[in-house]
Amino acid sequence: MIDVVDNPGSERYSPAKRIGAAMASYMMRHPDFYLFSPDETTSNKLDAVYEISSRAWELPQKSWDLPEAPNGRIIEMLSENTLFACMAGHLMNGEPAMMTSYEAFFTIIAAQVMQHIKFLEQSAKVSWRDPIPAANLLSTSTCWRQDHNGFTHQSPALLSLLLSNPSNKANCLFPIDDVAAEAAFIYMTKSQNVVNLTTFNKTDQPRWIDSHQADVQYHDGGASIFQFISDDNPDYIFTGVGDIVSCEALEAIKLLKADLPEKHFRFVNIMALSYGAIGTTDRKLKQAEFDKLFTRNKPIIANFHGYPDTLRSIFSHYIDRARVRVHGFLERGSTTTPFEMLSLNEASRYHLAIDVARLEKRDDLIEKYQKAIADNHTYAIKNGIDKIA
Repeated sequence: MIDVVDNPGSERYSPAKRIGAAMASYMMRHPDFYLFSPDETTSNKLDAVYEISSRAWELPQKSWDLPEAPNGRIIEMLSENTLFACMAGHLMNGEPAMMTSYEAFFTIIAAQVMQHIKFLEQSAKVSWRDPIPAANLLSTSTCWRQDHNGFTHQSPALLSLLLSNPSNKANCLFPIDDVAAEAAFIYMTKSQNVVNLTTFNKTDQPRWIDSHQADVQYHDGGASIFQFISDDNPDYIFTGVGDIVSCEALEAIKLLKADLPEKHFRFVNIMALSYGAIGTTDRKLKQAEFDKLFTRNKPIIANFHGYPDTLRSIFSHYIDRARVRVHGFLERGSTTTPFEMLSLNEASRYHLAIDVARLEKRDDLIEKYQKAIADNHTYAIKNGIDKIA
């Protein structure tokens, strides 16, 4: 538990490592828990589980092999289809499990996930069917951080599929930091009869919130105001859905506070989405709560981990679409630097700040921010690293 975060954003930790540690602790307490992973348990920084169990393995071992045993509870196979099928069977026995994969390759099991959701819908109508543990999917190595794998490893498409499914049997969780990632893990382990897709990055990310705020977000509407950077009576509302894109939204506010000191800003963090709503399937954000967080009439600038239209669709259940400007992944970029990836997809702090500059009719600021984008592009091409940290 992290009770206090004194200086939000000043320290960096890996969400994946924290989930790995939480999973190892859970695995120790639940001998029927299994982890299903293609072959990236270590790459995805979840390798703390090796301290508790071995990989399942029947063949002779080599000296360089990781811990392996016939009774291992870490199932590694480079076949997402096979892994999900095995996990589904395990869940139907009433035993908990999770599956991890690179984000782009979770789309491989899209049809199977949809069939599992159909099973959940039908089984709820059968009196003798007991609830089963949630199908928990850990999505990492995301589209925003493919500095060496490139375009083939960039696809948040499963998010859009799950959020467009009217069954109300799917949650998409977006922990903003390592503390929120641990809270997401706990939420997933307690869920039943749903699919939970949790998206996070394995790279170190700034720590923003304490455990209480993270837990409240998942259980009480999926969103909260970051008071440490927010003003009273805001003129503009920024919101982020996802760790890296939320950090950019926070940086955009810092820019604008310096360049437009007379204006007031608010940041609303969203950590859970479900069909047609902010929040989870069991606790969606109500209209009155939305109005309290986002006001009734102020412009909203949103930065989303996935495809922009997916978030626009959800916002349309609360407000007129014209009030919100949504940035997100536009299928641009390949093997490039982290900030350049954000810029190519128009999701950088400068692109978000330009939205406000345009509304304020400040051509000087538009020019300033566009120059910063161009300068970083030139620097990244020449040096292979970003000018902007």
